[in-house]
Amino acid sequence: MTRPWRMKLALVGSACVWLTALALAAHDTQIASPVAGKKAGEAFKNVTTSTLKELSVDDFIASMGLISANLGLDCADCHPNAGTDKADFVIDTPRKVMTRRMVEMVAGINRTNFGGVQRVTCYTCHHGRITPATTIALDSWYDAPNVELDDAVRQDNGLPAAEEILDRYTAAIGGADRLARITSFVATGSAIGYGELGGNADFTLFAKAPNQRAILISYKDTQRPTSSWSFDGRTGWIKTPRGLLGEYELIGSELDGARFEAQIAFPGQIKQALSNWRGATTRSIGDRDFLVVQGSGQRGFMATLYFDPKTALLSRTVRYGPSPIGRMPTQIDYADYRDVGGVKFPFEYKFT
Repeated sequence: MTRPWRMKLALVGSACVWLTALALAAHDTQIASPVAGKKAGEAFKNVTTSTLKELSVDDFIASMGLISANLGLDCADCHPNAGTDKADFVIDTPRKVMTRRMVEMVAGINRTNFGGVQRVTCYTCHHGRITPATTIALDSWYDAPNVELDDAVRQDNGLPAAEEILDRYTAAIGGADRLARITSFVATGSAIGYGELGGNADFTLFAKAPNQRAILISYKDTQRPTSSWSFDGRTGWIKTPRGLLGEYELIGSELDGARFEAQIAFPGQIKQALSNWRGATTRSIGDRDFLVVQGSGQRGFMATLYFDPKTALLSRTVRYGPSPIGRMPTQIDYADYRDVGGVKFPFEYKFT
């Protein structure tokens, strides 16, 4: 899912509006969630793969998206009538049976050859194809390598350390003193769904320091109910009425991701959001180069941050959660920074 969000921001001095919104978002989801605290093998019928059944529900949902991307498929290619009210996610189709075998095979390769470290994933071979290619096209023999980047960031010679890059960002966005005075803010704007097919919507983002955030998305052109993503500093919830589950609690690496996004909504604490900062290196977005650093969180969570070398502002984050079939990436792009009370905020936010 990709949502480019254009924001209008308003800094607020109290958290009353925020607390009301978060209470509504969290309350609605907590009452109705049918899978709170369950593993995927308990919450869903016919999830039998040894590694996938042990995932939390939120990480299992994300891993299903990863499988479809690895093979260039969508949900309906494995689950009959997916995307309709007649979807059958339980039945064993031939492709689903084969996928189970492949997931177990990948786990066995890593266990036998790499001491359990994940060196081989579904994408290692498939690269968006159902049948992996086995022979290189001769026209590509000496061509540029594929565009995939190493997940890990390493320090390049001659570039500043990660701590220096983060300090430059803090200064560029408004300085530590100004940032420390912001304890909450509200952002409102319009949302455009993936490929402009997801319907136009209005959204409101509420944030309260140090690590609370909620997003409410209201669809104005359809009868689709309001969606909400919330993190109250300890627990996280997603409510997507047209999704498979409708609403569910975040427990796995998706919870780590929600916590990370809530923390860096207040840039003054960006250093504390992760540990073991490393880099910088240079990576490109389009035809422009950016300074990139990376930090780690709990349970294998990590995030890569792209900073504009001219402005020192944050342009992209890519956060990764671990799964048995490869890391699950979530990308957020920031643009159109504007000054609000002496602090620069991005007025365009794109979530992929």
